[in-house]
Amino acid sequence: MSVDPMIYEAQFFGFTPQTCLLRIYIAFQDYLFEVMQAVEQVILKKLEDIPDCEISPVQIRKCTEKFLGFMKKRFDKLFGKMEQLFLQLILRIPPNILLPEDKCQEMHPFSEEEFQLLKKEIEELQEKYKTELCTKQALLAELEEQKIVQAKLKETLTLFDELENAGRDHGTSDFRESLVSLLQNSRKLQSIRDNVEKESKRLEMP
Repeated sequence: MSVDPMIYEAQFFGFTPQTCLLRIYIAFQDYLFEVMQAVEQVILKKLEDIPDCEISPVQIRKCTEKFLGFMKKRFDKLFGKMEQLFLQLILRIPPNILLPEDKCQEMHPFSEEEFQLLKKEIEELQEKYKTELCTKQALLAELEEQKIVQAKLKETLTLFDELENAGRDHGTSDFRESLVSLLQNSRKLQSIRDNVEKESKRLEMP
């Protein structure tokens, strides 16, 4: 089989010409083997009708394998010539033919240096895109955190509003003033508790 990769032909056909010919070769081989098996069965059946036949099935099998080997050699030789004709005249794209997807190269030709510059520019754009994508993800994560904080802040403000409304219902005009007064009273109570604890300890002393 040919070792020429024929990449352009594979791009056009969707498969390599060598693969196509290999499948044809295998199909012919399988067909030849099946034919020889059928011929062997016919010969064996005919021999059963011949009385006192000295030819055994083992001899028939040896002859069949020998003939099959002969046919395979002839077939390989013929197939080699057929393969060359197929690859040169049928499955090969002429060098002056350009595939439709490559027409842009004919309309906009560029040198190897220009190609390398374009490749470098593409790589830089890819890196820039990756950076922007990471930045976007970080901003989205921060936005989610801000949404959580805003939700908690909203809950806190709602709680203060409810407490203020409850204070008004109980005769307190300003919730903030009530909260300040509550803190002051709490500190006074804590101071009284500390004094009581100190006096209690002093009295317990002998």
